[in-house]
Amino acid sequence: MSTKFGLPESCTSYQSAVRVELHKIIESCPSVLRKILQYHMGWQDEHGHSCSRESGKFIRSTLCLLSCQAVGGDMSQVMPAAAAVELIHNFSLIHDDIEDASDERHHRPTVWKLWGQSQAINAGDAMFTLAYLALSKLKEKGIADEKIASSVKMLSLACLELCEGQYLDLDYENRLDITIEDYLDMAAKKTAALLAVSTSLGAYLGSEDSELVDFFHLFGEELGIAYQICDDILGIWGMEESTGKSVSDISQRKKTLPVVYGLQNSEGKEKEKLVKLYSQKSIEGEDITEVKKILDHLGARDYAKDLAEQYYYKALTQLEATQLDTSRQAPLKETACFLLKRNF
Repeated sequence: MSTKFGLPESCTSYQSAVRVELHKIIESCPSVLRKILQYHMGWQDEHGHSCSRESGKFIRSTLCLLSCQAVGGDMSQVMPAAAAVELIHNFSLIHDDIEDASDERHHRPTVWKLWGQSQAINAGDAMFTLAYLALSKLKEKGIADEKIASSVKMLSLACLELCEGQYLDLDYENRLDITIEDYLDMAAKKTAALLAVSTSLGAYLGSEDSELVDFFHLFGEELGIAYQICDDILGIWGMEESTGKSVSDISQRKKTLPVVYGLQNSEGKEKEKLVKLYSQKSIEGEDITEVKKILDHLGARDYAKDLAEQYYYKALTQLEATQLDTSRQAPLKETACFLLKRNF
């Protein structure tokens, strides 16, 4: 069942509880930074006045909670962990907007655009730190110290992968020799690592079965790659009104999957044109249209859709390997399906 916003009920059922947890955690931040974080989350405008705007889909926190529920755990116990992965995600968004020079997110100015790059870095760092303070709240929920320590390690390793993936994403902008394998390695780190720790943390905190945790990690990892490929498709062919992004992946010369496929599979004049365009400092106006035309002719969009579906089904295979009751798997499958078919 989907809501009027297109999100399935599995993605919205726990949003209010996660939001309450996030409010508590961000309220503990020093006031000079708190207002920036509250702005980024969509709770205030740039003048500090309360507002209620779109602040993301809460996918990672939802996956954490649903994974805990699936293994028979108590979701109220793992709420701090769900908040932690959401905070890490938002830390990465604040920094990504700086690195990508994105002027808008969710149809309003990005943090760096309003407060400058230096203060946006500080705000992102504060968001990162709050994620670990959130994990420390697991003790109040009755989670054992050993499990809290392991959770910190799991999230830290995921953050290292995320940083490496972001490094590769930026590095690839200046290279034309990127292979599909290179791209998949980048996507596994930049995006899939955080989804994988979201699902594995939920399962780990809700269960004592290490084999189950491994399956949930792989489920999140495969789903994360599918999610990134869908993002790539939207970054080229998605409507700005739907995505809320002001800068096209093409204009930034991002080596997203359709572009990597195009560079690998084009020949003759099409190859020469793509190489010439992606050798420029930026791609604008009619050149963006030309890139799309070439990618459409090569079938890059269909290739990307097919590969996303392959990873989606790989994710479902990992989930089914848990041999949990179908009713326990259903909310996770519904969420996975939404991530594959979304248009924003």
